[in-house]
Amino acid sequence: MGPLQPGVVFPQTEIGADPGAVRAYVDAAGELGYRHVLVYDHVVGADPEVHRGWSGYYDLHSTFYEPFVLFGFLAGISDLELVTGILIAPQRQTVLVAKQAAAVDVLCQGRLRLGVGIGWNAVEYEALGMDFANRGRRLEEQIDLLRRLWTDESVTFHGQYHRVEGAGLAPMPVQRPIPLWIGATAPPALRRVGRLADGWFPQAVPGPSLDEAKGIVDAAATAAGRDPAALGMEGRLEWSTGDPERLARHAAKWRDAGVTHLSVNTMGAGCASVDDHVAGLAVMAPILSEVAGSR
Repeated sequence: MGPLQPGVVFPQTEIGADPGAVRAYVDAAGELGYRHVLVYDHVVGADPEVHRGWSGYYDLHSTFYEPFVLFGFLAGISDLELVTGILIAPQRQTVLVAKQAAAVDVLCQGRLRLGVGIGWNAVEYEALGMDFANRGRRLEEQIDLLRRLWTDESVTFHGQYHRVEGAGLAPMPVQRPIPLWIGATAPPALRRVGRLADGWFPQAVPGPSLDEAKGIVDAAATAAGRDPAALGMEGRLEWSTGDPERLARHAAKWRDAGVTHLSVNTMGAGCASVDDHVAGLAVMAPILSEVAGSR
């Protein structure tokens, strides 16, 4: 197991529509020693005035940069690894995702890690013209097709949801294939991680819930003839606790749970500016360095 890789969760909903702020944040993260930037994905938000009783995490007022467009910008200004955590792949056209990811991987010179998942927002699926009900099954087929498109010059693929006849991408990505990680909570998604993914983003915290989830992943990997130890795992630290000592203990628990990557999320912590977000990252940087060094 290599050294634990520290990263940051891009403060999507709080950074605003200012490219200067985006650059300042990412520059600071790199200068503080963080190794990757993780970005969430939503294309549209639901209007609570139309969808009465809306209880989703975000709505139409929540700011989200489109990940591939954002990564095209970041590829030119930063050396950080670019990570989606996660891209809601089944609400997107698969061959176009393959094309966009390949282009980003070229522009960032092989520093893309594509996390994918099925999402939760049926309103968004409808707006994008995709079926919410079969998203899990389509994701599995998408993963197969994406890897084919990233490795084979000419692809012929006849699946349940996709048909490609003698077609290929150019330019091809630097990484062949690009690492595919999965965000997972429910048992079917956890088993999908074990069978198909290069790594995963657990939604549980260290303790019995994470142990149970990891057990499902490991069992599925073993049943598929894969080595569970080869799968990456990314944890997350919520700066909203505002207690560095508590966060240090939590980071150590993530380390002991076997994570390969650990990101700091400063959203929801009352940060009023980019400087506030960066201040949180500055406090956490030496803590993560110490925790990683004690592995």
